[in-house]
Amino acid sequence: MKLARYCLISLLGLGLIGCDKATKTPTQITTIKAREPIIAIALGGGGAKGFAHIGVLKVLESHGIKPKIVTGTSAGSFVGSIYASGKSPFQLQQIALTLKESDIRDLTLNSQGFVQGQKLQNYVNAHVANKPIEKFPIRFAAVATRLDNGRKAEFIKGNAGQAVRASCSIPNVFVPALIGGTKYVDGGLISPIPVKTAKAMGADIVIAVDISARPVGDKPLNMWGLLDQTINIMGQQSINEELGQATIVIQPKVGHLGTLDLKASNQSILEGEKAAQLKIRAIEKIITDFKKSPAAFKPAPKAKI
Repeated sequence: MKLARYCLISLLGLGLIGCDKATKTPTQITTIKAREPIIAIALGGGGAKGFAHIGVLKVLESHGIKPKIVTGTSAGSFVGSIYASGKSPFQLQQIALTLKESDIRDLTLNSQGFVQGQKLQNYVNAHVANKPIEKFPIRFAAVATRLDNGRKAEFIKGNAGQAVRASCSIPNVFVPALIGGTKYVDGGLISPIPVKTAKAMGADIVIAVDISARPVGDKPLNMWGLLDQTINIMGQQSINEELGQATIVIQPKVGHLGTLDLKASNQSILEGEKAAQLKIRAIEKIITDFKKSPAAFKPAPKAKI
């Protein structure tokens, strides 16, 4: 009887051991996937030549490349704000083709400038559906220059139209934009192509679009052309510093176009497309190489602004 009891206990013990082994799961090996790079596009200033930015954006998106960060100075802030608010490059193109000077020009008698800038502010806000910058689906920064100390100002939240107005306020042409008791003027004076701002926002890859080429040809410069050329010459050192930190630079050939020639918007867009097509393979290679690099297996850079 005792032998039978011991046999039963032994069988039960073996059964429990078997169950325990059956319930154990094999050790799982976790693999770290390479993350997508944070791509930024830094759009430079240049008046109506800034429509070339639209052509660049069209080509990038047609190849599945959509920036997660957009920074813009002057004309770049105008195009960049509307794009970052959710508009497609094709919608931007329609806006450019229908834009009239009267839509954004409000002349005034003022010792600091003869364009008020309020119409420009209202125009931008209408096209971004009055969303503040922090509500944009794409992170955005408009770059301006503080008039009191000459330092760079980066608007990453608040009234989008107001920020663009500040970034576009060419000295002695626009009345300086007044925001929070501080006056601001054109960002091109301090940061013509805001690459550094894009990097400070946490970008892995920065695509810079430079439309600052000096006018070409033997035609005499009008007031706007002279002003554009003067700003470019003054900011040449800043331009070189910014472009030196970009991952890749796209330079549409728009030097022959007028600074305020809105009628040439279609040609400007086309030049942007052509310049971007020349660089698209290089950009794709940069993205592919990033995914194979050690940086792709590390956390994304922390934004400093």
